[in-house]
Amino acid sequence: MSEVVRLYRYKSLLSASRAISAQSLMTSLEVSRATLRRDIAKLRDQLHVPIEYNRELGGYQLAQDQATSELPGLWFSQQEILALVTIQQLLEQLEPGLLGAKLKPLQARLTQLMAQHGLASQDVAKHIRIVHAGKRQGAAQSFELIAAATVAGQRLKIWHLNRQNGITTEREISPQRLVHYRDNWYLDAWCHLRDDVRSFSIDAISRLELLDEKAKEVTAKAIDQALGTGYGIFKGAPQGWAKLRFTPERARWVAGECWHPLQESVFEADGSYVLSFPYSDDRELVGDIMRFGADVQVLGPAALRTRVQKGLIAAVAGYV
Repeated sequence: MSEVVRLYRYKSLLSASRAISAQSLMTSLEVSRATLRRDIAKLRDQLHVPIEYNRELGGYQLAQDQATSELPGLWFSQQEILALVTIQQLLEQLEPGLLGAKLKPLQARLTQLMAQHGLASQDVAKHIRIVHAGKRQGAAQSFELIAAATVAGQRLKIWHLNRQNGITTEREISPQRLVHYRDNWYLDAWCHLRDDVRSFSIDAISRLELLDEKAKEVTAKAIDQALGTGYGIFKGAPQGWAKLRFTPERARWVAGECWHPLQESVFEADGSYVLSFPYSDDRELVGDIMRFGADVQVLGPAALRTRVQKGLIAAVAGYV
């Protein structure tokens, strides 16, 4: 019987009765008294299993409030533990310093589990690299307060910069959910100034205050309906369907990408790739189209085609 299997069996034996004697445990698990002592110590000290010795009953038992809990991590395979450590490393690289203090207990726990399987957690970071593209820096303290208010259902007062017009407005909002999109964080919230659902870029919030008042509750369905199925971070009711044709060469990449949940696509006889999807606001879409240069052509609608055409002409003018 492997050590992992044996340690897992302690849970079954300890849960099956009010208390079980040391002799019964040794007989059931076919271990010596010395091994029993080492196992009990390991379960308590390393795996944090709440095993108690009940002198009145003359045996071991799980703490009453923990009798139905699972033994943490005993069933993890080497691959599963490695996956957990990988996730931990990804979180640290995704938002450096944001969750550092919160992740330390988890990191120590995973290090213990990995050591039991002959793995070195410090080597994992060497094999994981996250490349940030277009990430804007925001204050970790602001993110934590916003996240806390969102989970607790508390209103916030924020000072938010509208990058389109450069104006900062003071708003009272009821946070609903956090969104991580293209390496940046956004907050979907009910805006009491506009009396509607809005999406706010967290790094554009210069100041914020936690209010005592409870947040207005908005269902996920209502949020989705309000923000609609627009393109990218710009939501709203669809104003039209973009239709793009990519060259056969570029199609090898684009065909595997998801631009929109409702997108439709087809390959043409020459290998060109035609992609169609709804959009409500073309600001982000125009930028995404232009980065493909001559490898993409806007087939419609006419307004989107004109916007991209003007953008490309203005870009060329900068090199004349």
